[in-house]
Amino acid sequence: MTLPASSAARRKNHEEPTLNRSLERGVEILRAFRPGADLLGNGELAERTGLSRATVSRLAQTLVQCGLLEHDAAHRAYRLAAPVLSFAHAMRSGSTILQIAAPMMRTAAEKLRVNVGLAVADREEMVYLESIRYNRKVSLRSVVAGQRVPIELTSLGRAYLCAVSEPQRRELMTRIGQQRLSGWKAIREEILAAVQLFARKGHCTASWQPEVVAIAIPIVTPVGSIYVLNMSVTTQQSVLEIESELSAPLKALAEKITDSVRRLD
Repeated sequence: MTLPASSAARRKNHEEPTLNRSLERGVEILRAFRPGADLLGNGELAERTGLSRATVSRLAQTLVQCGLLEHDAAHRAYRLAAPVLSFAHAMRSGSTILQIAAPMMRTAAEKLRVNVGLAVADREEMVYLESIRYNRKVSLRSVVAGQRVPIELTSLGRAYLCAVSEPQRRELMTRIGQQRLSGWKAIREEILAAVQLFARKGHCTASWQPEVVAIAIPIVTPVGSIYVLNMSVTTQQSVLEIESELSAPLKALAEKITDSVRRLD
């Protein structure tokens, strides 16, 4: 069986002497659960993680005993257990940048009547740490903390790609390209154009969903952690119009957050 790029990379990591293989594989079991897939059997978990069914079965039973998974005997499958949610709460309540950024983001959202989000990268996706929805137009689209979006399609992801080193960007784009079945050539060109835009203007824009335009800027902390801040609206205005309208307030908000983080060090 040919493993997906992410699975192959994980298998390579298993050979690192400092890593605990069982722990890492257990984490991969937990990572396999995504919205829309609340119940996963051994076969589905094996497919998603690249692990054997026997390994999946052993690890899943251990996670059940630890209280992190629940076993649904009727469906012969597993679901995440409630204690997993407490990890997210502990992370959010203990995050210094969230404590600093969230009030500022809410103020900006209310003043400008836009959506404001803060996200970090996780493998080939961006994960929202905070999402304040205050759109000028009622929309069915809902984004919440913990939600994942593609790096390659979003302003968040493209701003992240602009913030990392050139070797890191190439390596990540290679992984994304290996996972995409079609359309990668055009998306790659869009990303390269975004890198050029960032070099000139310091931000990235994207409109990957109908009538939704977003603009994003990276925030790099003194210790080198990369967060990405964005503003988005549901609108019929062009990307250039929204860019002209939101680039200055987005930059001002990012600078305010960055200055507040630096003062803590």
